Parts: sequence; C-alpha cells; structure tokens
Amino acid sequence: MRTTSPHILVVNGTKVRRPVFLLGAPHSGTDLLARALRRSGAFHVTMGRPGVVRTVYAFARRPSIANEQGQGAARVLRDAYAHTWQVTREGCGECPADCRGLGRIGADGTCADPRGVQRFADATPDLIYSTDVILDAFPDAQLIQIIRDGRDVVAGMLTDERCLAWFRPGFANLDEVFPNPFFGVEDVTERARWPQAGVAVKCALRWRGAIRLSARLRAQTPEEQLLTIRYEELVARPREVVSALSDYLGQRVSRTALYGLHDGGVGRWQEGLTPKQVIQVEKIAGAELTRLGYRLSDRG
Repeated sequence: MRTTSPHILVVNGTKVRRPVFLLGAPHSGTDLLARALRRSGAFHVTMGRPGVVRTVYAFARRPSIANEQGQGAARVLRDAYAHTWQVTREGCGECPADCRGLGRIGADGTCADPRGVQRFADATPDLIYSTDVILDAFPDAQLIQIIRDGRDVVAGMLTDERCLAWFRPGFANLDEVFPNPFFGVEDVTERARWPQAGVAVKCALRWRGAIRLSARLRAQTPEEQLLTIRYEELVARPREVVSALSDYLGQRVSRTALYGLHDGGVGRWQEGLTPKQVIQVEKIAGAELTRLGYRLSDRG
C-alpha cells in the first residue's frame, strides 16, 4: 500500500494540487502534449529542468536508490520540483531549449505569469521510470501516458543524438543493474548480446521496456489518476483527445491546442527504418506491437 505524504508543496504562493506528469517512451509525443497544456494557460509546464533531470535519471538508472530510500526519495523529488516550478527570470534561465520551445516566453524572460498559474505539470523525458516515487511524492498526481507505434519511436530515436548517447560504451550499467528497466534488458541472453547489438535493437528494447512499465502502471493505478492516449489518435482526432483530456484533468484545454502538432507523423518507420531494422524491431517487440493493435509488416 502506498504511503500518503502529508507534505503540501507551495510554489509561487500556490498550493500544488493534482500536478500532472506526462509519461512515455522517447519520441512518443509527450512533448506535443506538454505544448498543448502550456497553450491552455492555466498550467505551468516544465520539461527537462536540470534538478529534475538529475533526480529522474538517478532513479531510472538505479531503481534500488528509490527503493532503499523510501520516503526519502519522495522528499528529494518534491524538493526538485519545488525549485523547478518556481517562476523567476533566473529559474527560467535554466530551462533547456526543449522547455523554452514549448512557447509562451514573456518579455521578462519567464514562461508563465505566477498569478495565472492554477496547475503544475512536467514532461521531463523518462519520467516513466519514476512513477512510484512520483506517486509517493504527490499522492494526488494525475498521470498521462502516451503510447506510440514502437517502430515510429525507434525511427525517431535513431535521429536523436541524446537518445543514442545512452548506448555509448560506458553508459550502459547492465553489469551493476540487472534486470535493467531503463535499457529494457530483462534476460541473460539479451544482456550477453547487448555489446554487439545493433542500435535499432537497443532502441526497440528501450521501447519494449517502457511499454511493459506502462502496462503495469495501468494495472496498478486508479482510473482517476491515469489517462492513456494513443499518439495516432492525438494526430488524427485532436478534438476528441482534447475533450477526453479536459474531462480527465477537470480543467479546460483549448480545442485548438493540439492542431498542427506532430513529430514526424504516423508511419514514419516505413521510410525511416531499413528492412533489416524493421525485422529487428518486430522480432524484439512484436508481441507488444500486436497486443497494442499495431499490425506487423510482411518484411520478415
């Protein structure tokens, strides 16, 4: 049973209630949804602020840290957000390009008017690996996870140097952490093959691992605290997605917030992956693709 913390976080004079966290594998579309929430005005949305990134990746790469620290991990995460969600010129100056790219940067260099902020949200990459700590730190949090065709995700990752950097020699900590949720490596055969595996294989393992975490999260989280959105629906039916999002959050999101937002589109893998890479990805993650309703190719 999850322990409820009595701590109430106050940021910019506003109590943090029902903060929103956007979850998904890399290139699943969490940044698009973050931009939509930022456009809605009532949300102060951050992404990739240094303090949160350091904390998130510490928990993601070594899950035992969170498990061993218990409520200490929750306090560390709350403290990180207490700083991250402050709206000041100096604080916003720490924002990486992705965060600033969400829009709404004012003439004073800040990304929000503290007087208008009603809710707080974060879309830092790889939050999916810290959901237990998030819910310990913020028991009333609302989670939104985005699911996207793993082949499109891999095609996006292959063009993203930040994603590929994790696969460089010395970054993978499979000898110290195994099974390894962050890299999606769950059995000894995959660990043994990792050093020689192709980059598309490593990307597919990361997507598969994130999807398995998403499935467990769905099974363990109350319905009122978790909304699952398909990237494909976000692109094809933005009005319906916005309506469902507004109902879930209990906060109006502009109907035009999602129009024109996309990240390479649906089916980018058909041009972004070689036939060999398609076979590799479907061999690694075919079961998950099928379970999610994505049709496998006939390239095998």
